[in-house]
Amino acid sequence: MKKSIFLIFIAVLTLTVSTLAQNSIPAQAKPEPPKTATPAITEITIDVEGGLTLKMKAADLGKLTRVEVKATGHDEVESVYSGYELRTILAPAGAKFGKDLKGAAVGQFLIVEAADGYRAVYSLTDLDSDFADKVVILADMRDGKPLDAKNGPWQVIATNEKKHARWVRQVTALKVKIAK
Repeated sequence: MKKSIFLIFIAVLTLTVSTLAQNSIPAQAKPEPPKTATPAITEITIDVEGGLTLKMKAADLGKLTRVEVKATGHDEVESVYSGYELRTILAPAGAKFGKDLKGAAVGQFLIVEAADGYRAVYSLTDLDSDFADKVVILADMRDGKPLDAKNGPWQVIATNEKKHARWVRQVTALKVKIAK
């Protein structure tokens, strides 16, 4: 009796191992890459209330005048950031700056949106050299290299700010609204 139970056990074990071997994943199969938390950002939306809505890619931004600023990042390292002043990005969509930034237009504000849902607000006067000495850029490079995946492809860098709360990473949209 013990011999027959042992033989049945061996038969079931052999059948189980054979079935597992036939259904296993081939050795050369590659696992799927991990899913990223945020999708790859390939364009930025520029939306000016009472103006235009534009979609800009890196090539479109590349047609604008590039500027560099020195600033100390979140890592407390001073770096040279390179990109485009926000006002030069917003103006083609109808944002008012310079002599046109007066009266009710002074109440305009910019909402910077990130891929993870983070948002920061700037008054348009923060971006205008007639009102403020700070320079606010949409950077795509740090110390001559493209921004890393954590911060890029675009990050707002604001000089002369004590905190980095408005240094928005992975920018997806720039939206100008009119205070009502």
